[in-house]
Amino acid sequence: MKIAVGVTIAAPPERVWAVLEPIEQHVEWMADAESITFTSGTTRGVGTEFDCVTRIGPAHTVDHMVVTEWEPGRSMGIEHRGLVRGAGRFTLTERPGGRTRFSWAEELQFPWQFGGAAGAAAARPVLQAVWRRNLRRLQAIVEEHA
Repeated sequence: MKIAVGVTIAAPPERVWAVLEPIEQHVEWMADAESITFTSGTTRGVGTEFDCVTRIGPAHTVDHMVVTEWEPGRSMGIEHRGLVRGAGRFTLTERPGGRTRFSWAEELQFPWQFGGAAGAAAARPVLQAVWRRNLRRLQAIVEEHA
C-alpha cells in the first residue's frame, strides 16, 4: 500500500526541520503515535532505532523503526521493521516566500493479523485522513513558533 500526503508550511525548511528532528517529539503532532522509546544509543541520524506504539482506533502495534536517511533541512527516511513493514520518507522542499512543502510518503505491507492486502486497502483512506490531520498539527506547531 502506498500513501502520500503533504502540506505547505509558512516557515523555511530549517524551522520545519527544527520541529521534525527530535524524533521523540513526533508524538506531539502524530495523533496515531502514542509513545516513542529509543532502542539504539543514538536519537538522531542514520542508524537510530526506536519503538513507536501506534494506535488507529482499536488497532495498535509496536512498530520498530530504523532511520535510513537523514539530511538536515531536507529529508528523513524510516524503515518499518515491526508487524507492519515498509518504508517512509519525509521530504522538505523550499518554496518561495520562506515556505516549505512537507511531503510524507509511505509504502507499507500489512501482516495477516491486520488483514494483509485487504486490510491495507481498507486502512488506506483512514491512514490518509489521520496523516493529513497530523500534518495540519505539525503545520500549526511550526507556524506558531515561526
